[in-house]
Amino acid sequence: MSTNEQLFDRAQKVIPGGVNSPVRAFRAVGGTPRFIARGEGAWIVDAEGRRYVDYIGSWGPMILGHGHPAVLEAVLKAARDGFSFGAPTEREVELAEEIIRHVPSVEQVRLVSSGTEACMSAIRLARAATGRSRLIKFEGCYHGHADALLVKAGSGLATFGHPTSAGVPPEVVQHTTVLDFNNIQQLEEAFAAYGDELACVIIEPIAGNMNFVRTSESFMAWLRELCYKHGALLIMDEVMTGFRVALGGAQSLYAQRMQGFVPDISVFGKVIGGGMPLAAFGASRTIMAQLAPLGPAYQAGTLSGNPVATACGLATLHEIAKPGFHEALGERTRELVDGLKAEADAAGIPLAVDSEGGLFGFFFADALPHDYASAVAVDKERFNRFFHAMLDAGVYFAPALYEAGFVSAAHGQAEIEHTLKAARAAFTALRT
Repeated sequence: MSTNEQLFDRAQKVIPGGVNSPVRAFRAVGGTPRFIARGEGAWIVDAEGRRYVDYIGSWGPMILGHGHPAVLEAVLKAARDGFSFGAPTEREVELAEEIIRHVPSVEQVRLVSSGTEACMSAIRLARAATGRSRLIKFEGCYHGHADALLVKAGSGLATFGHPTSAGVPPEVVQHTTVLDFNNIQQLEEAFAAYGDELACVIIEPIAGNMNFVRTSESFMAWLRELCYKHGALLIMDEVMTGFRVALGGAQSLYAQRMQGFVPDISVFGKVIGGGMPLAAFGASRTIMAQLAPLGPAYQAGTLSGNPVATACGLATLHEIAKPGFHEALGERTRELVDGLKAEADAAGIPLAVDSEGGLFGFFFADALPHDYASAVAVDKERFNRFFHAMLDAGVYFAPALYEAGFVSAAHGQAEIEHTLKAARAAFTALRT
């Protein structure tokens, strides 16, 4: 049996940093990454046979937990029929119909293989539909690693974006404007300056890559109004929140509080693939008519709508659409975060918590952050100590301060109790 350390040594010789997605390298928290051998319900097992309560869930897709019988059966059947055809299948239609059935703002969808691909394509679609070039994104919101989105803001209103990744030429991001999250004044200034140039604004309703930071209702309402007024399209990136925080996504929660609220374009991933590489973007028929083969905006993918991936996603959506699913998931998630808060309070450790559906976050701070600057100001050193104490106790939170957490339907009372018992000891140790 290889150890995690041995596997990491091997991996670093053949894979940059030893991982295929950077946060997995544990560089933010230190230590050796855990190489996972298998998953069982709410648990994962590493190469050394150690078991952990899993609060990563493949960064969101595993809303039913690992190895759900109905999903496993659907995937095995699909795999026996064929891995890929490069031609349409009935299941692609069924998955599209299922997404549309639960998301009223979407009349048609295009299936792709990743959230990055979906966000990139949604922006291209918005530019084609409006005939404009400029886009607005918000600091701390992550929409994949497409060149035009790898930018950061300077202080105040950024006239032009600046790349945050080598290999992204400045001219590629010259039409990207980056604003502070939840800053209404900056939003108004940007629309006043660029309103006639704006193709779209892309936003996460709950930013999950600065841990868990909500878009305020007042900010979302004013953003929606400004987009209408200036003819820009509002793209809601629900790669993380879609079907996880509610059956209709986060947009359904805003619609309950804001009459008539709908985004123009929606992006989905994670849950709709059930753990397989699958994502989608959708909009009205009028907007989607801009896509090839109907319109001039080109988009294609060899493995888009893959028959095994669609089987996995469709089986997952059927399960989570059952009555009471999200209510029960939300209650279990709140039990977790409320329990963490209570244990921290008992130890005299500042901790702010929040959750929605099966998505949650916690911060070593006195209050919940509202933007990127306040999110990065929390106690990083204390988080790192807490992370390793929990990992040693068999609880796997994200190995980075700025990542949200995920609860699945497989997390039961035993898993929550195990987590809170470990947290009690970890918080006590943090006092020293």
